[in-house]
Amino acid sequence: MPIVELHVLEGYGPDEKRRLHEALTDAVRLVVPANPDAITVMIHELTPANYSRGGKHRKGAPALGDAGEIVRAFLQAMEAREIETARAFLAEQFAMYFPGAQPMFDLEALIEWAKQRYRFVKKTYLGFDVMQSSGPEVLVYCRGTLSGEWLGGTSFESIRFIDRFELVDGKIYRQDVWNDIAEVKAGL
Repeated sequence: MPIVELHVLEGYGPDEKRRLHEALTDAVRLVVPANPDAITVMIHELTPANYSRGGKHRKGAPALGDAGEIVRAFLQAMEAREIETARAFLAEQFAMYFPGAQPMFDLEALIEWAKQRYRFVKKTYLGFDVMQSSGPEVLVYCRGTLSGEWLGGTSFESIRFIDRFELVDGKIYRQDVWNDIAEVKAGL
């Protein structure tokens, strides 16, 4: 029965604490073969007056946004063609990599490229997997199926996809895409 105790400065809200509880439980499960119900996580909050580093009282850093929700909001904005909303989620040096295409660095390039492949595409999400890399990047894997309409008007559905995102400081700076569109289309 693992017990994890975390000491943080005051200022994190219930949602951030929930995310900490879930992440710490999952971190233990990566190493210890324990049922989640057997893992106890305790968060102890300190007032700034009860904490110092280098002899100076400190404040806690603001919490990072939920990377999975950032990616979901970006994808929803793209699907709705709310380009300015989608662009707000991107880092300055954003790059995206799609099967059979050269790297693209802006959303307009993606839209132009997609016009040659299909009329529209929608995603059904099966899951978002979020993890911290060994560097500053937070990785988000989004998986599910694609549906939409080919250029000739025929519909398609249940095409597998996986998108991999890298975020730094809450901004998406890389997207890699894998899907079975070419294989499905070749079979028509």
